[in-house]
Amino acid sequence: MFSFFKKDPLKQLNKQYSAKLEQAMFSQRNGDIKGYSQLTFEAEQILDKIKTLENNIT
Repeated sequence: MFSFFKKDPLKQLNKQYSAKLEQAMFSQRNGDIKGYSQLTFEAEQILDKIKTLENNIT
């Protein structure tokens, strides 16, 4: 009945994913390649979670 109060986990993960990619971009621009690699790895992990959620939904 009150399902519209529930937050969409997919939307939240997409927001986290874009934030990680943006952080990685700024890290790369500043010359911090190690930080860029770490942030990109974390973004890929979030993307894997997104893909599993999408597969469970469909």
